[in-house]
Parts: sequence; C-alpha cells; structure tokens
Amino acid sequence: MSTPRPFQEGLAEIATGRRTLLLTGGGLALSTAASAGGAASADGRRKRRPHRNRRAYVIVIDGCRPDELDEGITPQLQALRDGGLRYPRASSMPIMETIPNHVMMMSGVRPDRSGVPANSIYDRAAAAVRTMDQPTDIKVKTVLERLNGKGFRTGTVLSKEYLYGVFGTRATYRWEPSPTLPITEHAPDQFTMAATLAMIDEVDPHLVFVNLGDIDRFGHADLTGPLGLKASRRAALADTDTLVGRFVDHLKSTGRWERSMVIVLADHSMDWSTPDRVISLTAPLNADLLLAGRVQIACNGGADLVYWTGPDEQRTAAVTRIREIAAKVPGVLSTHPTTDDWLRLGPEAGDVVAYCAQGWRFSDPNPLIGNPIPGNHGHPATRRIPFFIGGGHRLVRKGVSSPRHAHTVDVAPTLATFFGIRPPKSGYDGRSRL
Repeated sequence: MSTPRPFQEGLAEIATGRRTLLLTGGGLALSTAASAGGAASADGRRKRRPHRNRRAYVIVIDGCRPDELDEGITPQLQALRDGGLRYPRASSMPIMETIPNHVMMMSGVRPDRSGVPANSIYDRAAAAVRTMDQPTDIKVKTVLERLNGKGFRTGTVLSKEYLYGVFGTRATYRWEPSPTLPITEHAPDQFTMAATLAMIDEVDPHLVFVNLGDIDRFGHADLTGPLGLKASRRAALADTDTLVGRFVDHLKSTGRWERSMVIVLADHSMDWSTPDRVISLTAPLNADLLLAGRVQIACNGGADLVYWTGPDEQRTAAVTRIREIAAKVPGVLSTHPTTDDWLRLGPEAGDVVAYCAQGWRFSDPNPLIGNPIPGNHGHPATRRIPFFIGGGHRLVRKGVSSPRHAHTVDVAPTLATFFGIRPPKSGYDGRSRL
C-alpha cells in the first residue's frame, strides 16, 4: 500500500475532525488543529504574554535572485528593501533547495539537526528516492511550535503542496493551498496572497509564514532563461511585486504597520542551462566494478546526493571512487563527502554531494527525462538571495545596508528576539538580525 500524500492527509484530518475548517468572509478555507488556540489560564482566559501586540510576517519570494530587484520591474519590493534593513551579502544554505531552506527559516538550525538536507533524498528505510514532504521529516521544534507554546498564534500560507506537507499542523492556522496547478503542484501567487490577507483579517496571527511560488515555478520552465531573456519569469516578478505592494498597503490601512516586522527573503536563486549541458552520474557510477548496483542518486537539480548501499566496510573506498568518477564528468563543479563539517547535511544526505557548475544541471537517473527543465538550483551558483527586514516597528532599522552576512537560518532567531522568547536549550545555528 502506498503512503498517502501529505496534501490528501490534510484533507483527511479535516474530514475526521482532527483539524477544523474555517471559512473566511471571502470564502477561503483555513484550517486549525482541534487543540489550537494558545495557552490559557484556569479560568479560560488567554494568558497575557509580552509583545502580544507585535506582528511578524515572513514573505518568501521563492527562487528570486537579488539582482532581479534592481531591474526596474519590482518597485514595491525595492522600496521595501531600501526603506528597511537589507543584507546584500545574504545567502541560502546547502543544499540550496526549497524544502531545506524553509525548514532552516522556521527552525533556526542546520540540516544535521533538523533532519531535512534537500528536497529529494534516498530513504534507506523505504529503499526509495522520495521528496521530504512528511511532517515527521522535521526532527526539531520550529519557531511556530515555540510561539504556540507561549500563547501566540501562528499561521502558514504555503503555496507548494510539499511545503504544506512538511510543516504539517505545526502552525495554529494553515491555508489548504487551492487551486493548485497541475505539474507545478503550487497555488498561484494571486490566491496565496488573497489567503494571506484573509488570514490576517479573520484570525490575525502574531506570525504568518508565506511562500509565494510563482517566480520559482515560472523560472523553472522558462525556456528563454538560458538566453538571458527570462520572459515569463520577469512577468511573474512583476505580478508578485504588485501583490507584495498590496500586502504592505493592507498592513498600513488596517493599522498594523507600526507594530509589524516584515522579513522578505528567498530560499535560493535560479540558474538556467541549455539541453546540451546536462549531467547524469548514473551510468558512469554503475560502470565501475565496485559501485555497480550499489549506489542510489537523489537528484536535486543543481546537486546530486549519492548514497552507497553496499557493505559498510567498503564505504570509505566507495566514497573515494564516487568522487573520482564524478569529478571527471563534464559540468561537475565539485564533490564533497556529506560528512564535511562545513556542509552539516546529516545522515539523510547520503555519502557524497556533487555540485554542477553554473549553466549546467543534473538529470538522474535518466539524462533525457530525469530533469528536463531549464531552470534549476541547489548548486553554489544559486546561493545568493535577497534578504531584508521592513515594517514600521521601532526595532526595524530604516534605510540601512548591512555589510554582514545573513542566511536563511537566521529567520527563526530573529523572530524569537522580536517576540521575546528564549532560544532552545541547544541554541540556534543562526543569529538574530535585530
């Protein structure tokens, strides 16, 4: 029997009463866990918590490159960036993919602690390559749960089905993404932003975590990307920018702006490749006598995770051979043991990570159909991201460009500082940016 997809599981939770469906005035559906509502005192009144009037919004403009905000098509994002605290040296973290970097944003820890190193892994227990879209994939408490435990309300408005799946019921309220497009399995930004505004108006969470997926999804399929035109992607950038402007106007018109912090960032950027710059490691690895039939590959666009499935006593030799063979394949930028301290990927990432060079992509197991899309990420060329903090709250610095590095893993500690909650006993890997 196959395991139900998390999106279908969420619908089942509503049907069985484990989550309650709320219909907003605009007819949009939000759901809340049956036990949600925050900490309450014995007489039923909600406990008074410090900073309860503050509001924070994390807006992920999925797949956006920082240079795209200076091309004249995103005036709303540019104004929000330049009017607040911006980090021109910000970057995504390995693997530069959507799921792990969203998890890092909400957990504040690296993949060796969160358990989520990539979009796609080889699951040794299931003996299959799969997407990390299960709520149990995250092994730590996120800032969503930590805020909930202190009596704050949280919400997620995530346009992609696999993000909806991996974050599960951690937020007090979550939007069931709809309608979702076939193939992309994401809800267009127009509907995502409408749900965000409805959630703010109807239940007013202290923290709302939003993923706007159009820029990424249109970028993946943009055949003009390798030519530098990025026609459909530029259209998506302009549309998303308008929606972000509408969001800011809404905070101001409803009196929330002066007590709000708005963190805007991307989870990774984007790179494009032509059909003649495709890399597949499956054939060369299986042509080796030691490795044949004993390796599995989880393809993550710009990065391949390679898993040794043979005897443990041969692992060291196998890792050496994998790296030697992969390094000779045209288009491979570098290979690294996943145990390298700087990577901090954890055991779920397998034994070797291979990165492609800019303008290339991996396509495993089949070089023709394994990964046919021109736009990809996961490799170092897609590490740089926009990252800035706006809003009217007094803690938000105005018109400042910081020379410091900032990373996706810094979001959770920044939120913790803003709401006055202590870090976990084991600490954060990221740093507060306030």
